[in-house]
Amino acid sequence: MLSRGKALLSRGMALLSRGMRSDSFDSALVGVAVTSGSAHRLIYMNHAFRKIFGEGQLGVPIREAFRDLCRQSFFAQLDRVLETGEAVSLEKLPLELGERDPSGRESFASVGISKLSLGDGDAGLLIMTMDVTDRVDTARMIESVSEERRRFLHRYQSLAALGTQAIWVNDPQGKLNEPSHGWERYTGQSWEEYRGHGWLNAVHPDDREHTKESWLKAVEQPSPWDYVYRLKAPDGTYRHVRARSVPIVEGGQVVEWLGTIADVEQEWQEERRRKLLDQAAAATAGLASLEEVLRALSEVIVPTLSDGCGIYVLPECENQSTPPSFVAELLVSIARTREEPPSTGHKAFGSDYNFGQVVSTRRPVHWEFPKGKPPPGVAPPGIREWFIAAQVNSVTLVPVVVDGAVAAVVVAVVCGDREPLCAADVDLLGQMLDHAHAHLSNAMRFQHTQRVALALQNCLLPDPPKVPGVEITVRYRACAAAVEIGGDWYDSFVLPDGSTVLSIGDVAGHDLAAAVMMSQLRNMLRGLAMDRREPPGDTLRRLNVATESLCLECMATCVLARLEGSDDDDGWRLNYSVAGHPPPLLVTHHGEARYLEDGANPLLGVTYDTPRSSAVAALPARSTLLLYTDGLVEVPGEHLGIGLERLRRSGARLAREPLEAFCDKLLTLPPMPCKDDIAMIAVRLPGVPSPTAPEAGRR
Repeated sequence: MLSRGKALLSRGMALLSRGMRSDSFDSALVGVAVTSGSAHRLIYMNHAFRKIFGEGQLGVPIREAFRDLCRQSFFAQLDRVLETGEAVSLEKLPLELGERDPSGRESFASVGISKLSLGDGDAGLLIMTMDVTDRVDTARMIESVSEERRRFLHRYQSLAALGTQAIWVNDPQGKLNEPSHGWERYTGQSWEEYRGHGWLNAVHPDDREHTKESWLKAVEQPSPWDYVYRLKAPDGTYRHVRARSVPIVEGGQVVEWLGTIADVEQEWQEERRRKLLDQAAAATAGLASLEEVLRALSEVIVPTLSDGCGIYVLPECENQSTPPSFVAELLVSIARTREEPPSTGHKAFGSDYNFGQVVSTRRPVHWEFPKGKPPPGVAPPGIREWFIAAQVNSVTLVPVVVDGAVAAVVVAVVCGDREPLCAADVDLLGQMLDHAHAHLSNAMRFQHTQRVALALQNCLLPDPPKVPGVEITVRYRACAAAVEIGGDWYDSFVLPDGSTVLSIGDVAGHDLAAAVMMSQLRNMLRGLAMDRREPPGDTLRRLNVATESLCLECMATCVLARLEGSDDDDGWRLNYSVAGHPPPLLVTHHGEARYLEDGANPLLGVTYDTPRSSAVAALPARSTLLLYTDGLVEVPGEHLGIGLERLRRSGARLAREPLEAFCDKLLTLPPMPCKDDIAMIAVRLPGVPSPTAPEAGRR
């Protein structure tokens, strides 16, 4: 009977927690009733209880239902238990049974009364009773029933706090040891499949190991368990559930674990949506360049929504009528796969790829296919092999609409055995892009303005002249964080006597006024250098005087140098003067790098008519001369000497690189995105270098 009572009570616990609309206690020998509130309103009775007390009416106070059956002291006990919470046991309670004894003898029942929580702050009583009129082994039976009542009460109170939906019971070691009909309905697993630790087979493969570790850690401690994971439904789909479990402790030992699962898919999706939208907005805040904004967005998309993300920026056009063939720039490309993500750059789209559909309809397009087997026209140009190697199983294209026009297209891919994006994920991806609209709009306007400014700057900066035997290369890189053009310039031209003039400078400021002053100074310097053959310091003195009439508050730095070949073939020499500017760098063919630090003078805009010095330096054959602006060596918060040493060492290391590569690699030197424009002019001299190789990098 004890084991039968335990099973009945276990099943009844689940039924009571779902509203007590069941007759599963009807076959029990123990009478069970439940009341609610201070009026002790009857909300449940089983058959055994009705047989002992009679056919009372549900929904009315127990005093009214059984007014004639129990003494007043019984009802007083109900009030006391509800008020104090202390359980009582009433032995041999005299009463008139529902089925009266024909002999008229007095009947007795043993009654246990305990307080329980009904949820939502309501309290009630659990009344368990047994007919003990016959006194057959009364003591042993009452003891057994009392033990089961306590176990029932522990279970009910624990589960009431959890908010039960599907209930399961584990042994002290955490293994499922009782069937759960709720689990079977939710997962479709049979008892033989989920008993022990078999329930883990219904957990999503990506969540399974973490779920198991978390559960076993809770069992080992032991401590209440609260965990969210994906669980497989009978139709093969996965839904997020919240699993909760608490240990039942008796005598200081865990005797079992009681747990529930509740479907939280909708809440999980809503919480993820909110977090991703917030992350998308926060990640792009404060970023100026379009590439930075799009990269920040892609790093939120991967790996939360997809395994890879590429963002194509469309060419600017007057309307959105995308031609059958066009070129878009893959500006951002990231992936969390073993294969390196596709390389960025311009990609040509032909009519065989339905990219234009996304632009014209402004609606996402989604394809699913066997992993590593993309159908024709699905993989963007030049990326099909990557799709195969990365085992891509689906791809989604989402338009990025900025200020009423499609500015870019996001390509999100899912790889391997991971589920493709569902409709809700595709919608969420579009919402993330909409949520970052303000930042994207600012970045697009910034890029457009910067492009125009850079085009204007390039028009103001001339191409280097053609000098026989001499290589001259120039570079200009605009500040990534500034919209307007700056005051950096470079210039080079050949004088009537055949010598080559090199100049580089920087006007204080980063606005249109600085750019105008830069253009005026550069043009004046050309005219002054052409006017007469004199030391560069004298030319800078005359330029400094001229600036007084142009702008009293103008300040600028400059290097003016004249490259001269010797008439007696003794090599090349540089006649130069420096006005507050970083010194020229000379790198020999053998890797010796040093700064030309003579001929130093104050910057332009001060001490207007003060004489300025010049210096002459011999330039070895095949050496490289570099003039540059401070954006190449200056890093905020860092001593300028550190940047100069970094440039010197790098120049020595790159001594034998082709001049174009020499310049391009030096542009990567700043350890962070440049905060200032960078202008460079590099000269490589002809001739046969001396066989003597000085120690590389010697200053």
